[in-house]
Amino acid sequence: MKLQQIKFALAAVIMTTLFQSCSSDNSNEPTPTPEAKKEINLAASTTLGTYLTDKDGRSLYFFSTDANGQSSCTGGCEVVWPVFFVDNLTADKVGAGLTFSDFGSITTGSGKKQLTYKGWPLYYYAPVTSSDGYGGVNSPEAPGKTTGDGVGGVWFIAKPDYSIMIVRSQLVGHDGKNYKSDYTVGDGLTTYFTDAKGITLYTYKGDNFNKNNFTKADFSNNGVWPIYETDKIVVPSALDKSKFAVITVFGKSQITYNGWPLYYFGQDASVRGANKGISFPSPGVWPVPVKDIVPAI
Repeated sequence: MKLQQIKFALAAVIMTTLFQSCSSDNSNEPTPTPEAKKEINLAASTTLGTYLTDKDGRSLYFFSTDANGQSSCTGGCEVVWPVFFVDNLTADKVGAGLTFSDFGSITTGSGKKQLTYKGWPLYYYAPVTSSDGYGGVNSPEAPGKTTGDGVGGVWFIAKPDYSIMIVRSQLVGHDGKNYKSDYTVGDGLTTYFTDAKGITLYTYKGDNFNKNNFTKADFSNNGVWPIYETDKIVVPSALDKSKFAVITVFGKSQITYNGWPLYYFGQDASVRGANKGISFPSPGVWPVPVKDIVPAI
């Protein structure tokens, strides 16, 4: 009798083991795939809106003098504004609200790799926060901080939705000559407005306050001086948003600043950093918009 009980007990153990094995093998639940950590994200601020950060929440910035899409931050500048770079960035490492194709990479003059967004090189901010007895010590800005925005009037938080950006660059007319801010021939940087991708914008001396006097109703001359067609006003913190407006030009929206309608120049061919229109048809007829431009009348 005891032998039979032992046999029954042994059979029960074997059946239980087989059932557990089959249950495990036939599980319909897929093995979870680890989610790729986002290397670039969007954060939000009540004053700045949405802006780009790295994976740890550290803010990223644009530099106005990077007008042509290449890094112009060299020497001591690199210590205060370190480059941001992600090796082998892929679409699954870009956070919600961002588009992978908007990112690219460049090599700086010092040989460093740097990530770009909509053509703008990206930087961190690392101001001097203490002294080691020999000089200042630069410390990376803490996650969640945006104290680099507006520094020197040329450093701005990297936003995904700017409709206006500020650049500081040499003006070079369609005649190949260098021009100063007063449109006389000479060397010197001018700080002016572009669109979000750094394409130069212009005003027309023949316009009136919030009135486009150039564009024809059939847009037959729009290829020469295309209107900056947008109804969005998202500008760097250094600019007064209330000075911008949107007007309607034969059914299309055109942005204005201080009453001056804003245009592109066809011969710039959407090349970042090009500003050939400042001398066409003669210097000063189509000036670039600047922060302190006299309001149109």
